[in-house]
Amino acid sequence: MPFVTHRGQRIHYTVEGEGPLVVLQHGLFMDAASWKANGVVDALVGRHRVACVDSLGHGQSDKPVDPALYAQDQRAGDLAAVIDALGEEKAAVFGYSMGAWMAVGLAKHHPEKLSRLVVGGWDLLNGVPKTPNGPLTFDLFWAFARATAPALVAWVTPEIEPAMRACFEALAQLDGARQAVLDGGFPVLLWDGDQDPYAPPMQAFAAAENLPFLSSPGGHVPAIEAPGPETVAALAAFLAG
Repeated sequence: MPFVTHRGQRIHYTVEGEGPLVVLQHGLFMDAASWKANGVVDALVGRHRVACVDSLGHGQSDKPVDPALYAQDQRAGDLAAVIDALGEEKAAVFGYSMGAWMAVGLAKHHPEKLSRLVVGGWDLLNGVPKTPNGPLTFDLFWAFARATAPALVAWVTPEIEPAMRACFEALAQLDGARQAVLDGGFPVLLWDGDQDPYAPPMQAFAAAENLPFLSSPGGHVPAIEAPGPETVAALAAFLAG
């Protein structure tokens, strides 16, 4: 069972297949196995070496409570450490939601590690959507998640909740994202569900910057839990150039 240790924290990942390396990074409350469950791994593994990473705080990776460990540069370093551990100079990186924020962090802090980048389910310019009463806090988000997706968060015990809070609050780190994505020198694909609040601003950004945009059916969580064969085929096609 592969782990890499970075800044004193153990990061777990899985690996399947042979070929050019693809790293898949999940969103908040999910784990590395979610990419296998939704069919993305099986669609890619015939032509690629596919690594799925358990983010810090999730899956089999360590779950410290210190918020400083969840900063974007630290989490981007985790992805870079996995790429290094697999003996590769660079990889195509697919991130969704929090995972897309991490992937953008990799573009910002370690652009040399990226051959291609997919930013899915995330507004890299504005971050988490605002509420009518102001910024969305973790407490509001946590209450909403427990009410609307109890199966998704059932694993989060009171001991783990501080790690989830740190993950969520770190998402406010947005500085430098635009430049990192546009100036990195690697192909970029933006992807959102057609009912995701992130879709309109990212579709507009893609059009303004001449970037490809993939729209798939569903809202934020359904788009990644069940992306459908056409969406998965489009992601595979992006890898093929």
